[in-house]
Amino acid sequence: MDAFADWLFVVLWAAGVLLTLVPFVPATLVILLAAFLHELLVGFRELSLGLWVFLGALALLAMLLDNLAALWGAKRYGAGRAGLWGAFLGGLLGLFLGVVGVLVLPFLLAWLFEYLSGRKPEEALKAAWGTLVGLMGGVVAKVIVHLAMGLLVIRAVF
Repeated sequence: MDAFADWLFVVLWAAGVLLTLVPFVPATLVILLAAFLHELLVGFRELSLGLWVFLGALALLAMLLDNLAALWGAKRYGAGRAGLWGAFLGGLLGLFLGVVGVLVLPFLLAWLFEYLSGRKPEEALKAAWGTLVGLMGGVVAKVIVHLAMGLLVIRAVF
């Protein structure tokens, strides 16, 4: 049962890391649940309380970095609330259009919302770019944290 639980964690962790690339999917929660399921299957004997606390701290860090990166990118390039809302809605709608939709629609809607809020087209373009840079920076940060979470668990169980 231990080997099954170990490899099930690895598969679910890999899925969680991949899901990090999909907007609005709680990939951090998937990884935490994968660790919990692993421990449930092995009788809660392989991951220490200290490791659980550290995983929880990393989960909070992943969420914090994601939000701060988006805000930083938006502010750095002059985006306003309109651009952030456009990027958010673009991400939601982009889910239905695959990878291209997830990358293109947040940018386009951020630009459109900035433009409709009274910005010049060039200013709206700069703000939309900043919003996209921030969102992608947040994704990269979360992937790094998710990799660290999984490697810590793997180190403890193998």
